[in-house]
Amino acid sequence: MKLSVPGRAAATAVVTAVSLLAGGSIAGAAPAAGPALAAAPDISVANVKAHLTQLQSIATANGGNRAHGRAGYKASLDYVKARLDAAGFTTTIQQFTSSGRVGYNLIADWPGGDTNQVVMAGSHLDSVTAGAGINDNGSGSAGILETALAVSRANFQPTKHLRFAWWGAEELGMVGSRYYVNSLATADRSRISGYLNFDMIGSPNPGYFVYDDDPAIEKTFKTYFTGLGVPTEVETEGDGRSDHAPFKNVGVPVGGLFSGADYIKTAAQAAKWGGTSGLAFDRCYHSSCDTTANINDTALDRNSDAIAYAVWELSA
Repeated sequence: MKLSVPGRAAATAVVTAVSLLAGGSIAGAAPAAGPALAAAPDISVANVKAHLTQLQSIATANGGNRAHGRAGYKASLDYVKARLDAAGFTTTIQQFTSSGRVGYNLIADWPGGDTNQVVMAGSHLDSVTAGAGINDNGSGSAGILETALAVSRANFQPTKHLRFAWWGAEELGMVGSRYYVNSLATADRSRISGYLNFDMIGSPNPGYFVYDDDPAIEKTFKTYFTGLGVPTEVETEGDGRSDHAPFKNVGVPVGGLFSGADYIKTAAQAAKWGGTSGLAFDRCYHSSCDTTANINDTALDRNSDAIAYAVWELSA
């Protein structure tokens, strides 16, 4: 997540039952009376953490960070691209310049589906220069990477077209995602039926926050967490501070998940989510201690499963 500005799976069956009881009409899903949808897979948190280990190793080998215009960022992008290419995605690297340095976005399209109805999931891949950026935002990047690989393993054939994206230079003000959105023709923007953003999903003192931008996308995530028995709150800390903002600004429906940054967890939040009140959700936010030790496995697991659930539901 960019720097603050002033004012700054095991539950799949349960989730499905909840969604049907709620009307069974989550955006993009078949009605309750129609044919059964393939269930979203359980995303292995061990696999997600293995990607984080790779990103940590890349940072360690490249001056301790994966920031825009630095060798660690390009190495991170190369790692993600290689995994996607091997899994059968069509990948595209988009190049831009910011602050005198070359940056890159990585776009990965899953073959098939109606390209007039595109469901996108994205995360920023860059860190700040202070550290490896494993929660911010290796966590979101690894979560959508493993979801994309699960799409390949399942040979998922959704009705809508699936596209995943890893953005550069988010920490400089959503530069990469804004470049992508601005490069799209108006007709291509209108073909994106939803953009899902995942920026910090493994905070060590986590909260469970859902964007309240598009009602159908918000309902999808809330349905998933209801099935787990995990209460959620509306995401406000990062509103307008991450890569959904350029999409939202041009009228694309957006949504996403967040586990908290440097805001302080209240006693009420600790009572319902666990963790420690009076401490930040992520006390290593934008710091050198944002390493693989700065991850809550339960939050990472739940949020990664929620990504897959939403991708399956909204694209089917």
